[in-house]
Amino acid sequence: MSSVASDLQFGGLTRCLISQGLLDEESAQIAIQTALDKKVSLISHLVNDLKIDSKTIASLASTEFGLPFLDLDAIELQSVPVKLVSEKLIRKHHILPVYKRGNRLFIATSDPTNFQALDEVKFQTRLNTENILVEEDKLNKAIESSLEAADTSMTDLLDEDLDNIDISSGEDELPQEDTSSDVDDAPIVRFVNKILLDAIKKGVSDIHLEPFEKKFRIRFRGDGILYEAASPPSNISNRIISRLKVMSKMDIAERRVPQDGRIKMQLSRNRAIDFRVNTCPTLFGEKVVLRILDPTNAQLGIEKLGFEPEQQKLLLDAIHKPYGMVLVTGPTGSGKTVSLYTSLNILNSTERNISTAEDPVEITVEGINQVNVNPKAGLSFAEALKAFLRQDPDIIMVGEIRDLETAGIAVKAAQTGHLVLSTLHTNDAPQTINRLVQMGIEPFNIVSAVNLIMAQRLARRLCEHCKKPADYPENVYLEAGFKKEELPELKIYSHDGCEHCNGGYKGRVGIYQVMPISENMRALILRGGNAMEMAELSKSEGTNDLRTSGLLKVKQGITTLEEIDRVTKE
Repeated sequence: MSSVASDLQFGGLTRCLISQGLLDEESAQIAIQTALDKKVSLISHLVNDLKIDSKTIASLASTEFGLPFLDLDAIELQSVPVKLVSEKLIRKHHILPVYKRGNRLFIATSDPTNFQALDEVKFQTRLNTENILVEEDKLNKAIESSLEAADTSMTDLLDEDLDNIDISSGEDELPQEDTSSDVDDAPIVRFVNKILLDAIKKGVSDIHLEPFEKKFRIRFRGDGILYEAASPPSNISNRIISRLKVMSKMDIAERRVPQDGRIKMQLSRNRAIDFRVNTCPTLFGEKVVLRILDPTNAQLGIEKLGFEPEQQKLLLDAIHKPYGMVLVTGPTGSGKTVSLYTSLNILNSTERNISTAEDPVEITVEGINQVNVNPKAGLSFAEALKAFLRQDPDIIMVGEIRDLETAGIAVKAAQTGHLVLSTLHTNDAPQTINRLVQMGIEPFNIVSAVNLIMAQRLARRLCEHCKKPADYPENVYLEAGFKKEELPELKIYSHDGCEHCNGGYKGRVGIYQVMPISENMRALILRGGNAMEMAELSKSEGTNDLRTSGLLKVKQGITTLEEIDRVTKE
């Protein structure tokens, strides 16, 4: 009975799909019944479950029902009047108001037969409503994007319990002059708290607040890529920035020079998030960037970082040696700190004295003595290292080796019975040796101190919900670095993008070059070998370079060829 009713309801569109060969009569009846059972529209079931092309369905429906067809990619989602219709109604009927003209409201839908939606929207808004057909998959993304953008607006925050979040400066609380009431306005406080909470929920790494002449833009960096999260009115930019400066104990009257601060947000009894805050004066005001420092990032476990089994074994062997140096190298934002703290968490026990010197400390860990270097006060990396060596250390972590003095003390510590972990900024593992020599470290000191060098990058993971097989011409695979004999068995993936991800990607995975310092490598270093010779020797000994490790992740279906090109191409 319900099956027949559904067939009558979707008769026109169903007949079109059958005549076009997209469905046969039996599969059409099954699809209608399945959609009823799952309580979704037939079109949603056809697109999301049966993978029928949404543009084809929208085009057929437009012709059959005489409705206009709109490509949502041509719409500026920030300008849609999403607040005219309640979120509950939008989600219930899977619709989106796209624009208002006079007393007419145009509603984007993928289901031309959902007349109930028009009636309910008309009743709620007191406007005449008209349907516009759009593609189902694009509508999914547009609804989420529009509702998220609306969620960060000032007027929606009044119902949120955002006033009582436990937020403090990460520094010692010091007396401060009375500040303008502007920065304590309830809407401003709520808005700033909302932005911080949204960033944490979305798992982003950085928040950028950027004032321009006619616009104030807030962007999030998620999975290494920046995207716009909100665009508040430009006339409140100074109040928002002043609020952040007060929260991080900066001087709100000083706008001519950069300032650094810290915010601590207590989310629950057992979880707190730190924000490292920096301001920089620009042409139209101060730009503020907040780095989100989430301790849970360092508690993922080494198995989840993306190491191949042999790479993981090499790293674990190196960090469990009683002395020597392990160096991690890569550009800013490549995950070096998480790799180091993952190693320290493995080593952290009551039997070991572990001390770290960082600029600044990004992840706080119970049981590890952590020091913020402060060059203005005379506490440099070198001075912190000297102090550590007088405090009976077992393991020392230096945030970054920047100069000869720091490098020299770290090398001596590694030679005298201590395990030293640190980072440098070089492109790959072999170049790290040359960098140490250029700093002034003698080759014989390098070979006696360094046990292992690891270069790394972070690549975006393919979304498991929308990844699909991809096919490229043979020359593309060969130019990428695959071997001809691999091609018959090679299966790589691409993406479409869906409501579960950000442009086809969700999360990130590490790509590593883990190079142990073998006896042959030590001999080459002592002979004054260059980075190219070291790379060739390392490869002959079985070490994958970053590109090879990246291509392995492509073969495993974890990421795309385009993403590996982005992060490993010289």
